[in-house]
Amino acid sequence: MSYQLHKTKTDRVTDVVIYGVLGLFTLFTLFPLYYVVVMSITPITEVLKNGGFVIIPKGFTLDAYRAIWESQAVPNALKVTIFITVVGTFLNLVVTSLLAYPLSKKSLPGRNLLLFMIVFTMLFNGGLIPLYLVVRATGLLDSVWAMIIPGMVSAFNLLIMKTFFENLPEEIEEAAKVDGCGEVSTLVRIVLPLSTPIMATLGLFYGVTHWNEYFKGIMYLNDKSLYPIQVVLRNMITTPNVSQDLMLSNPGLIQALPPETVKMAVVVAALLPILAVYPFLQKYFLKGMLLGAIKG
Repeated sequence: MSYQLHKTKTDRVTDVVIYGVLGLFTLFTLFPLYYVVVMSITPITEVLKNGGFVIIPKGFTLDAYRAIWESQAVPNALKVTIFITVVGTFLNLVVTSLLAYPLSKKSLPGRNLLLFMIVFTMLFNGGLIPLYLVVRATGLLDSVWAMIIPGMVSAFNLLIMKTFFENLPEEIEEAAKVDGCGEVSTLVRIVLPLSTPIMATLGLFYGVTHWNEYFKGIMYLNDKSLYPIQVVLRNMITTPNVSQDLMLSNPGLIQALPPETVKMAVVVAALLPILAVYPFLQKYFLKGMLLGAIKG
């Protein structure tokens, strides 16, 4: 026997209100991205005619993308950012795993003290100037490694991964040890293959952080050829001379384009790679967060 629930008039009105509010929030969230894309492909004549504000373009052009692609700064910055994101995320996951796995073992000597020290760093830190002095003393200034090595491990992500490892069945590791696996072999051959959801989730966290990083670039880098894409974009937004920021080999290429159009094109170029990766990790994201939640 099946029962069908019939919604009352109040329920239907409530649903309409909820969907309406959510729809408005979605519109407000997507509109800035839509506007950026539209401005980057709108011809200059239409931009000038509408006072620099276009909602529905009547024309289409890729001149802004051609200009930034033929520049020196943007392609080079994208290469630097991709290197920082890929290598940095890989090293983040390796070091975080090597630290989280032993901390997930209650038999580890000094475990509580180590956890206290890690949590302490989430509340207090040495400050900006001591961190800069450490980076300078280690010879990392004007190096892409200054964007990767400082802050190699996030305490928050470490605790999530530790909790995930604690939730894995102990019988699996015990069976591996019976078969002759050591701690490292158990981690590499048994634990990590079972940790795809949390690895994907934390990899997304680390990757987005690296991709959006600009503060470290401002602090540690003086060589413009090492600037990541976010630093190049920031310099373009804060300074009026777009041609100088792009280091164009052909400055006349950009003179016919409004500065705002070029800036919007750089914004899209900075967004597309990370947006292209996210759908492939989305299926692991929620599962990883739930499995890495606080153990009840």
